[in-house]
Amino acid sequence: MYERLPEQNYIQQLSVDCVIFGYQDRQLKVLVSKLNFAGDFYGLPSGFIYQEEDIDQAAHRVLQYRTGIADIYLQQFHVFGKAARKNQEFLDQLIALNPDLERKDQDDHAIYRWFARRFVSIGFYALADMTKVKLGKSEIDESIRWYDITELPPMILDHREITECALEALRHDLDQKLNAFNLLPDTFTIKDVQKLYETIFDRTFVRSNFQKKILDLNVLERIGKKFTGAANKAPYLYRFKQ
Repeated sequence: MYERLPEQNYIQQLSVDCVIFGYQDRQLKVLVSKLNFAGDFYGLPSGFIYQEEDIDQAAHRVLQYRTGIADIYLQQFHVFGKAARKNQEFLDQLIALNPDLERKDQDDHAIYRWFARRFVSIGFYALADMTKVKLGKSEIDESIRWYDITELPPMILDHREITECALEALRHDLDQKLNAFNLLPDTFTIKDVQKLYETIFDRTFVRSNFQKKILDLNVLERIGKKFTGAANKAPYLYRFKQ
């Protein structure tokens, strides 16, 4: 039925769910996997936590496996722990469409009971430069790909709610943590930054006001001009100060 999990090595009824954001062509993306079962089951990269493992380490392990990046920006943003948060309905739907997963022996029943319990999930969001990501599928993934945040597929459990909560947390954190630059290449223009902010907030900003605000933060280093070959004035390139 399911992979034989050594449940004694995991913290009981605790998991991590990771919302991995990317940015490309003025679109905010989210990494979503399609499970390799009959039926349309889509979900966020998730995992359990080993007894000897820090919670942040578990999230980094999940992220590195899915993105190929060891040093990725990661932020814990919420704990999802409603009493009704149980996997049983999802598992029963999965089994109904995949009869080969039928519980046939005592071990299968034990694993089903382990998965069907109420799980408390710790939500993390990550910010990745998509040009550096090398997607990694797990053994239960049919596919894993980037989706525009406005065109997400129907997702299992409360993964849609988790994604929406992660976006709100990202918007709240932008000015305080200055973390949006993790979504950009190593060098960028102020116009690139403005487009990114406008995409995340789904609104437009006045160019002069935005440029002043960003430069007044004193977190960017100007490194030269971006050669475009056009007759108009070339914009300056910046990078985030280390």
